[in-house]
Amino acid sequence: MSRKVFFNLNALEGGIDRNLAPGVDTTIFAGDQAMISVVRFEPGARGQIHYHPEEQWGICQSGHGIRIQDGERVPVSAGDFWLTPGNTPHGMEAGQDGMVVVDVFAPPRGSYKTGGSGFAAAVK
Repeated sequence: MSRKVFFNLNALEGGIDRNLAPGVDTTIFAGDQAMISVVRFEPGARGQIHYHPEEQWGICQSGHGIRIQDGERVPVSAGDFWLTPGNTPHGMEAGQDGMVVVDVFAPPRGSYKTGGSGFAAAVK
């Protein structure tokens, strides 16, 4: 059996679904060395401040909001991207139109390899 290796950001078929918080849902695609999480925020939705040992890159694909990282609040909009080193407290707040963020984790987060709910990380 061959492993599926092609996906589409607009369809999100073949990923692992997870509800992170009210109004915050993700679909996760895990590889051996890295993982992509496509996070959809409803307008005004917030993700709790949390941290984990994996390095994380985030890309705002659409919409806008506030990136909270290590106590700093930074406005982000489509096209912006950022690095979150491992064990750095972080979270997001969506703007009035919501937003979509693509996160890349390295190595893959073990707790995200299954569906379910919550951030499955330490809460700050």
